[in-house]
Amino acid sequence: MREGHQGTGPGAITPDGCAVELYERLPAGTEPDIIAAAVPAGAHILELGCGVGRVTHPLLERGFTVTAVDESPEMLRRVRGARTICSPIEDLELGETFDVVMLASFLVHAGDAEVRRGLLRTCARHVARDGCVLIQREGGDYHINVPRERVDPAGCTVRILSAEPVGDGVNSVRAEYVFPDATWTQTFRSRPLTTEQFEEALAEAGLTVDRYLTEDGVWVRAVREGTR
Repeated sequence: MREGHQGTGPGAITPDGCAVELYERLPAGTEPDIIAAAVPAGAHILELGCGVGRVTHPLLERGFTVTAVDESPEMLRRVRGARTICSPIEDLELGETFDVVMLASFLVHAGDAEVRRGLLRTCARHVARDGCVLIQREGGDYHINVPRERVDPAGCTVRILSAEPVGDGVNSVRAEYVFPDATWTQTFRSRPLTTEQFEEALAEAGLTVDRYLTEDGVWVRAVREGTR
């Protein structure tokens, strides 16, 4: 397990505390629609942190070509129809570029600032000159509106139980996912970022915001600096 990360529940648990069987059950939600509206039809997408293909598969159905990357072989075995690559995101060096690079699942909020820098550098070196990077951020109240819960369309009750400071601006977040027949928990470290801090992190990697795709600012379209 990565430091500060753990997970409980049935089935395989990845190094960042994600449960493979849980993510097989969770629906894609609105993410594929947001992505499809922000990029050219038929674009080649590099999906960083694809998991079990929860978003990969709907994108393939919409006619996109997807190269799916994850560090967990257990996750990647569930992906169908996409080229898959098993690698930590920050170490990825494919020697090619893509129309779209996608960094979802709040990965930009990695507790370790050096990991975050590595993630964004990977985005920058794999996006085509005229391409874009799509990033999913945490909502502005992610760490303060706790505890909270919602019922997912799949019938899962998702609870964010706590977000406790552990130093250096990082919180330890504990989440619980309850289905009628199984319960999973995940504890992970997350660094809240203001909009200014987020945009500074992008600039450090040579990226800049093109536009915010959703009113809450959670989904962002970024491009290489100097190409807007």
